[in-house]
Amino acid sequence: MKCPGQELKKLYLPMRGEIVSRLDEFKQIWKTGDEEGIFAELIFCILTPQSRARLCWAAVQNLKRENLLLKGNKKRIIRELEKVRFKYKKAEYIIRARKQFSGGGKSSIRSQAAFGNAYDAREWLAQNVRGLGYKEASHFLRNIGLGEDFAILDRHILKNLKLFGIIEKISVSLSRKRYLDIEGRMKEFAKKIRIPVSHLDLLLWYKEAGEVFK
Repeated sequence: MKCPGQELKKLYLPMRGEIVSRLDEFKQIWKTGDEEGIFAELIFCILTPQSRARLCWAAVQNLKRENLLLKGNKKRIIRELEKVRFKYKKAEYIIRARKQFSGGGKSSIRSQAAFGNAYDAREWLAQNVRGLGYKEASHFLRNIGLGEDFAILDRHILKNLKLFGIIEKISVSLSRKRYLDIEGRMKEFAKKIRIPVSHLDLLLWYKEAGEVFK
């Protein structure tokens, strides 16, 4: 088998500019984006477990367009989640998150969540927001530019970590301890092959999905 570092470097070099550009876009969401945009990223990450990212983002866009993200009732939300798995449960999570982070029809994540420290923010999100585990909390923070040091251990990433011998097997679910252990291994691997972990995450996603997305 080829050295994974060489294989990934070859894939990485022509993609580096696009990856940097995407990460810069994520940072702008927190720095200059509106509250609804931040809330939309949270809902996207709530929807993604066991569902395709593109379909989840399309559902979020539909909710925004129909003015349902902050105001829609459960029945109307479910209708927009037709292509998302576990739509009934995830509709409930959306409504819970809305009550948790918004008032008067406006999202207020910036003022209601202590996001000064990304690691503390991830702990808080994973423990307090229904529908978010460590993967989803890491994903959300990365997508708003606050979690570049996190690994988003979805099936694409885990598949490649196993392929490259970083982990021995892919678990159906990850405990907090196991998640942090694998994240640490991925960081060490990223350091060894000299690709920033945030870049490596998007690179492995690109390797499997064929695009740099979210």
